[in-house]
Amino acid sequence: MTDHAVTESRAGRPTPDVDHEVVIVGAGVAGIYQIKRLTDLGVDAMVLDGNADLGGTWYMNRYPGARFDSESFTYGYSFSEELLGEWDWSEMFSPQPETLKYLEYVVDKFDLRRHMRFDSKVERMTFDEDRDTWTLRLEDGSEITTHYIITAIGVLSIPTTPTIEGMDTFEGRSFHPFHWPHEPVDLAGKRVAVIGTGATAIQIIPEVAKEAGHLTVFQRRPNWAAPLNNRPISEQEMDDIRARYDEIFAACARSPGGFEHEPDRRGWDNVPREERVELWDRLYDGPGFGIWLQNFSEIFMDADANAEFSDYIAARIRQRVDDPELAEKLIPRDHGFGIQRVPLETGYFEAYNRDNVTLHDAAENPIERVVPTGILTTDGVEHPFDVIVYATGFDAFTGAFDRIDIQGREGTKLRSKWADGPITYLGMLVSGFPNLLMLAGPQIAATNFPRACETAVDWVTPLLEHMWAEGHTRFEATPDAEAAWVEHVAAMYEPFLLRKAKSWITGYNSNLDGHEYGKMRLNIYNGGGPKYTARIREEAQEGYPGLDFS
Repeated sequence: MTDHAVTESRAGRPTPDVDHEVVIVGAGVAGIYQIKRLTDLGVDAMVLDGNADLGGTWYMNRYPGARFDSESFTYGYSFSEELLGEWDWSEMFSPQPETLKYLEYVVDKFDLRRHMRFDSKVERMTFDEDRDTWTLRLEDGSEITTHYIITAIGVLSIPTTPTIEGMDTFEGRSFHPFHWPHEPVDLAGKRVAVIGTGATAIQIIPEVAKEAGHLTVFQRRPNWAAPLNNRPISEQEMDDIRARYDEIFAACARSPGGFEHEPDRRGWDNVPREERVELWDRLYDGPGFGIWLQNFSEIFMDADANAEFSDYIAARIRQRVDDPELAEKLIPRDHGFGIQRVPLETGYFEAYNRDNVTLHDAAENPIERVVPTGILTTDGVEHPFDVIVYATGFDAFTGAFDRIDIQGREGTKLRSKWADGPITYLGMLVSGFPNLLMLAGPQIAATNFPRACETAVDWVTPLLEHMWAEGHTRFEATPDAEAAWVEHVAAMYEPFLLRKAKSWITGYNSNLDGHEYGKMRLNIYNGGGPKYTARIREEAQEGYPGLDFS
């Protein structure tokens, strides 16, 4: 059936029984593309977002050093040749202000803002089995009805702050990086504490160190990190990138991680040690995730190969930190390089060479409580601060879903179903929750985010077209298909060292309420982008055998 014919069917007709045919929750990268696809079909669709404007994570995260770690030209949308020809990326890795400007440009170019409603935080979603409709209750008490909900609420959109005694007594400024004030924060001469050394902190620390009077970093577990190696993109290079866009996106589609970086498939044992080091030197000095994803596949699966490569990265860290004792504190001992997501950094390790930066070992000497003037540690020392930054991570993958009271058939709550970890079909549907689709939800392939979003939207949209063309009003993943998918997701962890990592991806180190410490949560599909894409395309080509329609 053609797009025009679908538009003339249910999708294009007035829907007096509901407010909108489709409601998308979230106006970030995924939600923007989804509303573009639906409005192109003439579908009555609306985007709801709890923020004051569009952009999702790029609207909220305005901390110093915020930028993405995907090459800019692999992060932008691929759906419009006209858009690709118009937009100039100024840096290899775009900073937050430019990324937000890009998303605003896309929305304005395609006149999408009129389909978006902001300051509209969703508190509850309830499915009506008699009418095959959803009712969304917003924070302001208003309600919206729809036949279909598509969530685009983000993987890292729920920040987690620690529960340290006395946090509310601190007389200075304190915030999580997700809530970094939108107005400039004057740190000149200030005494600043950054609690945490995860990916966000690794971006913040070098920037704050340049401005603060003194910076103290409270580290519980050190994190591996590799150089971002960012640089400007010249006008000539941008022209070359435009000429190569088809090639660039084809490479992203081939690679397990959705980047231009494709793994070295020569085989670890087939390459002499000297040649391996030559490759690592070149990748370490190159841009982005090359050092991680353009490496030998064995580093993800073979403990000995990973140990050798981790030793190489540790040696590079020692070269960059002046104090040998301090360097050792910055090298992880509880996991190898690359078995969990690698933060990319700009001058992170060199920041500890500055006289105004101190590393505090919070594992050896933990924080006891926050006091009005700073932080008290267990050795009885009170550390005075003017600003405290709680860079303590996010309630990843399921956190944004848990914050909404989502009730499916027979009053089943999604939060309860996912108490021990997410259970999905293809990472986009959940049995017991009809007419609900998830973009960038748990158990989709963990790849370059916009590439994953476009893959999901390009699968979800034809599914809805199929519904309208066939005259169906309801779809739902079958329990058997869902169980088989979860089993497959679990199997995709088995060959990889990731299965043992104390990571926010696996949930092993989770200290979140409702998450059992030490229990793995199957948060991602670990089989890579190509395998995942082939599986969901097979589902569509075979007429969606894993779904029930009515």
